[in-house]
Amino acid sequence: MVICPECESSVALAEPPKVNEIIECGDCSSELEVLTVDPLQVALAPDVEEDWGE
Repeated sequence: MVICPECESSVALAEPPKVNEIIECGDCSSELEVLTVDPLQVALAPDVEEDWGE
């Protein structure tokens, strides 16, 4: 269980997360990136930017 930094609701995890995994808050639909697993810390995932160099 982890707390969403956007809406502060509890986010239940079905399985142990991995570092850099993206999970979604069920209440506000924010994408959260797992920063560390011990202790479990998440932050809002960065927006995906388009690659204009291609």
